[in-house]
Amino acid sequence: MKFGAVPLDQAEGAILAHSEQVATGRLRKGAVLGADEIAALAAAGYGEVTVARLEAGDLHEDAAADTLARALHDGADGIGLSSPFTGRVNLIAEAPGVICLDTADINAANAIDSMITVATVPDHHQIRAGGMIATVKIIAYGVPSAAVERAAEAARGAVRLATARYRSASLVVTDIPGGPGDKGAEAITARVTGLGMEMAGTATCAHDAVALARAIIEAPGEIVLILTASATSDVRDTAPQALRRAGGRLIRFGLPVDPGNLLFLGEIGARPVIGLPGSARSPVLHGADWVLARVACGLPCGAEEIAAMGVGGLLKEIPTRPQPRRGPRG
Repeated sequence: MKFGAVPLDQAEGAILAHSEQVATGRLRKGAVLGADEIAALAAAGYGEVTVARLEAGDLHEDAAADTLARALHDGADGIGLSSPFTGRVNLIAEAPGVICLDTADINAANAIDSMITVATVPDHHQIRAGGMIATVKIIAYGVPSAAVERAAEAARGAVRLATARYRSASLVVTDIPGGPGDKGAEAITARVTGLGMEMAGTATCAHDAVALARAIIEAPGEIVLILTASATSDVRDTAPQALRRAGGRLIRFGLPVDPGNLLFLGEIGARPVIGLPGSARSPVLHGADWVLARVACGLPCGAEEIAAMGVGGLLKEIPTRPQPRRGPRG
């Protein structure tokens, strides 16, 4: 691609590099200069303009962005593509779910030519319908088609959307005298419905292993969520014990994500069971969001995957935390 200032009488057919003011308004950068645009620039007193001109083997920014975006997409279910504009194409979620990325492939595509870029949300990011997953942006007005093809091949199929594999969840809330009751149930319901599932019901029981075990067994949802009145502090505490008494098993207690440390994950038969910390009563981003989203969408989420959540797991501080992370000495 050639780029630079040229006399106005040599600019026809070139791409305007910078927006310019003329009598009828503003000629936007990226416009292909025809006879009318040249005349308008001349009438406005311009003797030369800065332009880009594609050479043999170059691909226009819009065509380049579309080529790379379609390779990234590669027919993935639940992901739409915007029309190319100003060298950009966006990948948009058509349903709620979790984004799965082949990060090495995307990094490889970004390393081919600095004018060819792909920016995405983080891997395993939970998204709602209409949310932007990635944007392909071609920085120059044109790039070598060979480089675009190499980037497209490197990133082919690197973006996927995992959607909910379960239809419903149940919430079991334990209660103690003077406890929070079902406070926060609305926030937890929003997490469930935000993934495209329905809340099959909310039940309240006494905070003891026998009552909770019975409620776990009777919960109608395909995923069982437990919100205890008192924090789970040990693998032998009330909620994990109730899970075992009900015939289930504990997979992992303790989450390297804050807020969310006291979460536990288990199963009873084919049903996942997630024990929620009291901090999950808040609607802010929480470790429970990460675990619930992966479980609901059928993504691997065992002890090994949970142990790997620590990097990036320091989430936004909650101003009302009873024990904030920063002590008096900072």
